[in-house]
Amino acid sequence: MTEAILLVGGKGTRLRPLTVNTPKPMVPAAGVPFLTHQLARARAAGVDHIVLATSYLAEVFEPYFGDGSALGLSLEYVTEHEPLGTGGAIRNVASRLRSGPDEPVLIFNGDILTGLDIRALVDTHDASGADVSLHLTRVDDPRAFGLVPTDATGRVTAFLEKPQTPEEIVTDQINAGAYVFRRSVIDEIPQGRPVSVERETFPGLLARGAHLQGMVDSTYWLDLGTPQAFVRGSADLVLGRAPSPAVPGRCGDRLVLPTARVAPDAKLTGGTVVGRGAVVGEGARIVGSAILSDAVVAPGAVITDSLVGVGARIGARTVLEGAVVGDGAVVGPDNELCAGARVWCDAVLPAGALRFSSDQ
Repeated sequence: MTEAILLVGGKGTRLRPLTVNTPKPMVPAAGVPFLTHQLARARAAGVDHIVLATSYLAEVFEPYFGDGSALGLSLEYVTEHEPLGTGGAIRNVASRLRSGPDEPVLIFNGDILTGLDIRALVDTHDASGADVSLHLTRVDDPRAFGLVPTDATGRVTAFLEKPQTPEEIVTDQINAGAYVFRRSVIDEIPQGRPVSVERETFPGLLARGAHLQGMVDSTYWLDLGTPQAFVRGSADLVLGRAPSPAVPGRCGDRLVLPTARVAPDAKLTGGTVVGRGAVVGEGARIVGSAILSDAVVAPGAVITDSLVGVGARIGARTVLEGAVVGDGAVVGPDNELCAGARVWCDAVLPAGALRFSSDQ
């Protein structure tokens, strides 16, 4: 038996307005809540018991996933009422774990889409006898991340928070947000106060000589923290670039869910997903985008790398490029929204109200 903790308490502030009505892990990616992909991948790796550490909009998780039996899992939910940070959230759910003191517990962040070989991480942990093992990935520009240098055997030698100068960038290995903890290490995290594993727990363990092992796995990895990243993650799941047993259909250029209506001459490419009950009109062109349930895309609209929220309406000939339209919003005909534009939930943009180019 392997068990896991999934950290799904974040507010998803960088994703607003996607997360106004929906917690980040429940925003649909490739037709199902993002969390479904993580649960299905954990199950495929042999995990059977998962405790979800919830906080923001905590009440929406259990009605959707229930006890987890539909996914072949046993799920439990623990809600934190004051934000406790990553370490505090892990400690807060420890009483629900069933593992003995020396057994491994997997820990995942609820906003990372990854092709990580979960079994290999557990095997590395067991073989090295580590107290904590970390999934590391390599990135081209590590400045936005915490660096984790390792020695020749993969043992972690330091934790360096967001380096700025070239001298500080001693490695391209970053903390990829998936860990295996020896159960007894979780029980040592201070209780009832905010704790960051990245800034407090890990450096503290290192300072007292604990064994932290890094495993570099540079398969697919994406932090879904921004709307653009989220849209790309959804498209990559549909295209099959990011592996998941939970994509509801065959991988390919498009995923059209049951009850959606798409005009025969509309063109959907690049991993576009059209949610249940959504309507796509004649001549619309949609590339690498997510049209959520019950949304309406009028004839001739052109949508690229964008997300259209639940029940939103996009007017005829309107152009969206790298934009997010919140749930229930109405963007009238002949608008042009580009470059990270965000339209809030239930907002109404009249026809021709906003453009990035001339209307001629």
